[in-house]
Amino acid sequence: MVKLRLFGSFLAVLFGSAMIASGFNLFLIPHRLLSGGVSGLAMLAGYFTPFNISLLYLLFNIPLLAAGWFQLGRRFILLSIVSVGATTWMMTVVPVFQVSSDMLLASVFGGVLVGVGAGVSFRVGGSSGGFDILGSIITRYRDFPVGSVLVGLNGLVILAAAYFDDNWNLALASMVSIYVTGKVVDLIHISHIKVTVYIITNRTDELLQQLLGLQRGVTKFKTEGAYSHVERDMLMTVTTRYELAELKRIIKTSDPQAFVNIVETVGVMGSFRKR
Repeated sequence: MVKLRLFGSFLAVLFGSAMIASGFNLFLIPHRLLSGGVSGLAMLAGYFTPFNISLLYLLFNIPLLAAGWFQLGRRFILLSIVSVGATTWMMTVVPVFQVSSDMLLASVFGGVLVGVGAGVSFRVGGSSGGFDILGSIITRYRDFPVGSVLVGLNGLVILAAAYFDDNWNLALASMVSIYVTGKVVDLIHISHIKVTVYIITNRTDELLQQLLGLQRGVTKFKTEGAYSHVERDMLMTVTTRYELAELKRIIKTSDPQAFVNIVETVGVMGSFRKR
């Protein structure tokens, strides 16, 4: 089962790499736009030097992958290495072709494709390399949305593009692309969104046995129905949107008659384990 999940993760990363390479070669590079981060640095260097952008993308990622190996765990970096290697290869396979002659449309759709690719890699526990690794290191210690962190880091690349190319239209269009990418990443990679789940049940022990296996804290309350005066237990737990599907499955399996209230949580103070 574990091997099957790992294989599925590799397939998802390969799909994400194809999306990223398509966003680069079909939308961004034909207009000399930047995607931000390490890929943006590779594009910037490739536009002004004879070096191949895909090769520069690989070379710039190597030191970040090495740093992430010690900070983020082997599985994360292994999937990231697969993503970077696959993206590098697919950039040589997907032709550089201008799909849209409109620079703004190209920046938006290029950003969407890159965001989908990066978000899928994050969703299965990896990354697309580059500043994604830096963003993951930062969010490991500060509970920020990954996409928003990447937007901030990528602003430096945009300033460099405006300075070297002396073209603020390209820089501003690149900012649009990076913003769209960040928002799409946050839509797919939802582990930073917290929810509080209240469960009123008659099968407390059976539910607790399953819920505690999720390695999330659970608080038990004694409640009484205002109309029926029947005493029941209420369980409260805080989890993430990413883990919510598994939590719902457990509740439906253990107690299909349970009353469940799910509330989005603005913030959490105290001990909350990040994944």
